[in-house]
Amino acid sequence: MQEKVYIFDTTLRDGEQAPGFSMNVDEKVKLALHLQRLNVDCIEAGFAITSEGDFEAITEVSKALKGPEVASLARVREKDIDRAWAALKYAKKPRIHVFIATSDIHMKHKLEMEEDEVLEAAVKGVEYACKYTNNVEFSAEDATRTRPEFLAKVCKSVIKAGAKAVNIPDTVGYTTPEEFSKLITYLKDEIKNKAIISVHCHNDLGLGVANSLAAVKAGARQVECTINGIGERAGNASMEELVMIINTRKDLFNFKTDINTKHIYPTSRALSLITGVQVQPNKAIVGKNAFAHEAGIHQDGVMKEKSTYEIMKPEDIGLPSNELILGKHSGRHALRNKLEALGYQYSDEEIDKLFKKFKALADKKKEIYDEDLEMLVAAELFTMEEKYKLLSANFSGGTDVLPSATIEIEVDGKGFKEEGSGDGPVDAIYDAIRKVVPDKVRIDRFSISAITGGSDAQGEVTVFIEEDGIGSVGRAAKTDIVIASAEALVNALNRLVLKKKMKEKKEYGV
Repeated sequence: MQEKVYIFDTTLRDGEQAPGFSMNVDEKVKLALHLQRLNVDCIEAGFAITSEGDFEAITEVSKALKGPEVASLARVREKDIDRAWAALKYAKKPRIHVFIATSDIHMKHKLEMEEDEVLEAAVKGVEYACKYTNNVEFSAEDATRTRPEFLAKVCKSVIKAGAKAVNIPDTVGYTTPEEFSKLITYLKDEIKNKAIISVHCHNDLGLGVANSLAAVKAGARQVECTINGIGERAGNASMEELVMIINTRKDLFNFKTDINTKHIYPTSRALSLITGVQVQPNKAIVGKNAFAHEAGIHQDGVMKEKSTYEIMKPEDIGLPSNELILGKHSGRHALRNKLEALGYQYSDEEIDKLFKKFKALADKKKEIYDEDLEMLVAAELFTMEEKYKLLSANFSGGTDVLPSATIEIEVDGKGFKEEGSGDGPVDAIYDAIRKVVPDKVRIDRFSISAITGGSDAQGEVTVFIEEDGIGSVGRAAKTDIVIASAEALVNALNRLVLKKKMKEKKEYGV
């Protein structure tokens, strides 16, 4: 009989706190719907009291979801808990997640509190949260650097106060599998099955997943993790790695999760499209090279028998095994079926919008690849009010001619025509665009890559810009990489405007 391990996803809270991964409300809801299709048990949608943006995101996620529990983080303070509940009250399955630090170093230098004060605050916080809901989780921040005896005392006290789960975070990624296993075993003996033991492992020493699995084998039955392993500093335990290890090594892990693994790849890809941050090519499970084989010996083995070098099937994580599906003669039904196979679900109205873009692309390309469709989806994810609107862009150059460009662009509805020059056509177009944007905006990073095969491949352009410490990422894909570069910069500028507005209104933590 396999015991269930509950998956608590904190991509929208801990993951989003990492630099470069900020999401607005609409983006959080879109990703939460992916997580719902993934069938996670609980989604931590944010930290309600930190900003109006987090509060609104938790509220909207609570309204949008039907299946998973929705959680908000809160310190063991009444104001925090009140704010958390105000956002969570729309959820069908709300959870309040309260925390306080318990290690000597945190109590002394951060909280400036004694053990008895921390214990009293923890109990009062749980009791207060239980006035709103009986689904309360307690976290002992920096648990792995806390004296085990005090940690056990806190856990038993908050369970008595009403906590249904106690979370043992390795907040700074300090512990090792053997050490963590001993701690969880000790706590399990102390708690005696009166509450679920949860773990939340950071990856500072590269042991987030290993520590989480060691804890599961020792008695933990909930794991807190993130898509693509994103999170503070070096990130959190990667959800896709945890789930696929349990699925693949059933000889070692007699456990199960309720995760629909066929939605792992689409969810990973959706996160990358929303944040503009790609996973490393050799990332386990979802990296570009995770199921790629270049060495001749490997290729020969896989062609004869896949299991020689593949311990998982790409289809198991929702990675399409076939590349070419659609063309300019394909209809709406084929498009819908392919999008669903990739893990995306759209209404008839949304399909109509995508179909028009698909047809326009299909007229330019002979073959439509899965990656092409994902870029169409990305364009939908990035829809927003446009301060900047590129109307046209033309460029010229050659071996003996200085590259030059002319653009027509609207800024707040007012038209401008600008000229620019540079080392190449992209530089020339960017020189022209810079003439209608604030001087403080600077281009931090620029990358371009072919996302499909063939001479008619789409070029995917990603550009990172920054102004006054606020970063923004834009992206676009076209068969013409110069035009894609221009559209990516305009997309980044519009997203920067949105972030600045939200920061000014204190609605968004940048």
